[in-house]
Amino acid sequence: MVTSFGSGAMTNSIKEIGDCACILAIGTNTSEAHPVIALEIPKAVNKGGKLIVVNPREIRLTRWADIWLRQTPGSDVALLNGMAKVIIDEGLYDKEFIEARCENFEAFKESLKSFDLDFAEKMSGVPKDKIVEAARVYATTKPAAILYTMGITQHTHGTDNVMAIANLAMLTGNIGKPSSGVNPLRGQNNVQGACDMGGLPNVYTGYQNVAVPEVKQKFETAWGAKLSEKPGLTVTEMIDAIHDGRIKAMYIIGENPPLSEADATHALAALRKLDFLVVQDIFSTETTVEADVVLPAVTFAEKDGTFTNTERRVQRVRKAVETPGDARVDWWITSQLAKHMGAKGFDFQSAEEIMTEINKLTPSYAGITYPRLEKGGIQWPCPNTEHPGTPILHTTQFSRGKGKFMPISYRPPAELPDAEYPLILTTGRGLYQYHTGTMTRKVKGLNSLQGEGTVEINPTDAERLGIKDGEMVTIASRRGSITAKAQVTKVNPVGVVYMNFHFGESAVNILTNPAYDPVAKIPEFKVCAVKIEKIGEPVKVG
Repeated sequence: MVTSFGSGAMTNSIKEIGDCACILAIGTNTSEAHPVIALEIPKAVNKGGKLIVVNPREIRLTRWADIWLRQTPGSDVALLNGMAKVIIDEGLYDKEFIEARCENFEAFKESLKSFDLDFAEKMSGVPKDKIVEAARVYATTKPAAILYTMGITQHTHGTDNVMAIANLAMLTGNIGKPSSGVNPLRGQNNVQGACDMGGLPNVYTGYQNVAVPEVKQKFETAWGAKLSEKPGLTVTEMIDAIHDGRIKAMYIIGENPPLSEADATHALAALRKLDFLVVQDIFSTETTVEADVVLPAVTFAEKDGTFTNTERRVQRVRKAVETPGDARVDWWITSQLAKHMGAKGFDFQSAEEIMTEINKLTPSYAGITYPRLEKGGIQWPCPNTEHPGTPILHTTQFSRGKGKFMPISYRPPAELPDAEYPLILTTGRGLYQYHTGTMTRKVKGLNSLQGEGTVEINPTDAERLGIKDGEMVTIASRRGSITAKAQVTKVNPVGVVYMNFHFGESAVNILTNPAYDPVAKIPEFKVCAVKIEKIGEPVKVG
């Protein structure tokens, strides 16, 4: 089954953002990727809150920002370490919080002694005086929250990026308190719920590790089956395993690798190499056309169940319209397949029965029952039916006890510009289309607002390459090439181009680099080297 790694859950709640005294928004185009959550940010600013935006592109949030740090894509660790260095050197860190709640601070402090702000400026492209200013504002304006998304995680050093953010939050005591914390904003409506329910290759429900013997025994007893203690594969690893002959068949639910996977041509070739491919989805996609069998699923409005959103809030979904044709709810399809394959324990009659099993096996969901959800959403962890849920994590201690500072060294992206591929390509989402367009590209109104993919290019780069706004160009990387219309704009800095990944006609992930973070196994979607040429008129590079 294809699953996706993502970032962790928000430590705080969405409504708290509007009361922040300081917001550090890094690697997130919140206004376009999370437009409803983004409404909370100007609320905070209008109350006198400070906004620090860290983004190479001039996104909508920069209009509200007190400080805009326009870093080079892939340089976040250098920038964040620079901020931490300033906070330590100037004694702005929260000594009381660190002593009571954290460990390994002295090692972290020592690791930054030789860290040079000139180096941070050189690597990030951000003037060191701006780094100092941002560090002072974040450290002294409380409560302060950090918001981030896949602009932080989709790197070969994404884990380091997240650790650097955690270091900064602990350093200033901005964790476990209202309107503070580390808040990764999830990219899809139930991706948090999918991860909570074991949709990751190394955990069962509630992040119970498959390699822990007691956990393995617990689920073997509950399910009456022998289970492996070996973690499975991520999507990117599965693609390689198909090419290596280690995977012969695949069952994909609601995923579209030919558009969403890095080095998409390689991914598509893998699907075509399979002996057997089953795809379960609500509409035809670039993946369903490759399938041997397509299982028609239903939309959110045609089923009962629960979704868990980015603030860990579990909410009921109720069937509003009848299921069309032969389409069936996902849990029923999967249960029927399991029973036909001889598995036991799949005799569920409703989504509520599945939730009852979740309550029994998942400590963080133990108190989140259907009767309670009739009265409104509940945020996990919720260990029993008397518990109100948890709006803020880590109020008294961290999951591991004390928070551990992690010394981190800067590592550059896996692929940097050179004479042949002189531009950095970064990718993201637009406001009017969503993900690979499976649903949104079928909406006439949305297509009229954003109906095709474009490549944003700075006027200086466009002039050098002889490209005018609206002209068709070829964008090429070491993995392939695509065509798209040029959009000449100052939104991007010189040397950086940008594309959305919603459009099959200009499938940008044909270009992106499948090199991945060694821990999280997330590919480096946000940085790859490309060249651009005007169609019909190849131009000299350099």
